[in-house]
Amino acid sequence: MPDLSITIETRLQAVRNRIAEAATRSGRKIGDVTLLAVTKTFPFETLRAAYDAGLRDFGENRVQEALDKIPLLPSDIRWHMIGQLQTNKINKAIGKFVLIHSVESLHLAQALSQRAAAAPQDILLEVNTSGEASKSGVGLEAALSTAEAIGQLPNLRLKGLMTVGPLTEDGSKVRDAFKRLKGLFEDIRGKKGIGQDISILSMGMSGDFEAAIEEGSTLVRVGSALFGVRG
Repeated sequence: MPDLSITIETRLQAVRNRIAEAATRSGRKIGDVTLLAVTKTFPFETLRAAYDAGLRDFGENRVQEALDKIPLLPSDIRWHMIGQLQTNKINKAIGKFVLIHSVESLHLAQALSQRAAAAPQDILLEVNTSGEASKSGVGLEAALSTAEAIGQLPNLRLKGLMTVGPLTEDGSKVRDAFKRLKGLFEDIRGKKGIGQDISILSMGMSGDFEAAIEEGSTLVRVGSALFGVRG
């Protein structure tokens, strides 16, 4: 078996260098950006190597896969739910993730609120910035009112916004999507009653995280650039 730690350490350093360079280009510090390792479908050995290399924020797409991994790995890992959350999985998800990125509607937020009475759950509102039918998330035109409604729900803490950039080779379209979310982020932060806790702008993945950082991302979700292509 290859030494995963060496491979991941090398890739991690390369990704951190790219993050630092993008942050510098936009007048920001590397500490302004959280690196979230997207660990979905990767086995325990890969996650352990990532942990040993210094990563602590891990993102999973499926609740059950995360629940299978959590007991096997150190307790100081911060687990994030980044995939679509079905309402029938809410009870299993509550309290297991430091942040649920994929709250794609007011309906889902209401269901989470009803079942999170034991402890408040931190969430992000997912926004469809590209208008693509294949993408989840509330539309840009409805995002502000949805954020305001979520801000009134008990047992939830709206911490910010998330988007998936458009699937295109046109870098200007990708940047436009990120710019729109950044503008919405600032609008929500300025809203009395909901803006005081808004601090996370989750946008950018392996193929576009540098552009996302330059446009204001505070959290990038990186998988293949750290771990290689999934089998």
